[in-house]
Amino acid sequence: MVRFIFDLDGTVTSCETLPVIAKHFNMESDIEKLTKETVSGNIPFIESFIKRVHLMCNLPVDEIDNLLENVPLYSRVNDFIHKYHEKCVVATGNLDCWVNRLCKKIGCDTYTSSALIQDNAVKKIDSILRKENVVKKYQAMGDVVVFIGEGNNDLEAMRQANVAIASGLTHRPANSVLGITDYVVFKEEALCRQLTQLL
Repeated sequence: MVRFIFDLDGTVTSCETLPVIAKHFNMESDIEKLTKETVSGNIPFIESFIKRVHLMCNLPVDEIDNLLENVPLYSRVNDFIHKYHEKCVVATGNLDCWVNRLCKKIGCDTYTSSALIQDNAVKKIDSILRKENVVKKYQAMGDVVVFIGEGNNDLEAMRQANVAIASGLTHRPANSVLGITDYVVFKEEALCRQLTQLL
């Protein structure tokens, strides 16, 4: 069976989610700089993620979850996931408590980072998702894995996947990803056409 594993931010959603949180809580300058540096590969994802969570750890978890439920999705990509939900998976470094409602709305299996919640705030990070482990899990089940992503934090998962697609729908894929990907797409229609051909 072919298994499609999608990065969340900028691949299924039409924007990055952490800047949405930052804007809502007037923390844009701090988060925007970290996000740009991470996407470009100048700061390792794990280091950046820990810093960003630290900045936002006292924000109300339920308010963030409600906020991100309304983040816009790429409609054609979301339609593909709904139609083939048994073949699709979302793998995101985002915290489960922040993207729970959003992932339910997308409607397929999801793998996230996790956190310990106390008094409606993030007490500490429990685990940070390594997307390549999700790829390996499905390969061990005999699946042919197609990974769709664009950031430096997708690199190892894309390297491990049977087929790697760099998605330039929201921003230009990281140079590291462009060096190992099988396909590069810049339009939603082209991405969905490529996915359909791989079924």
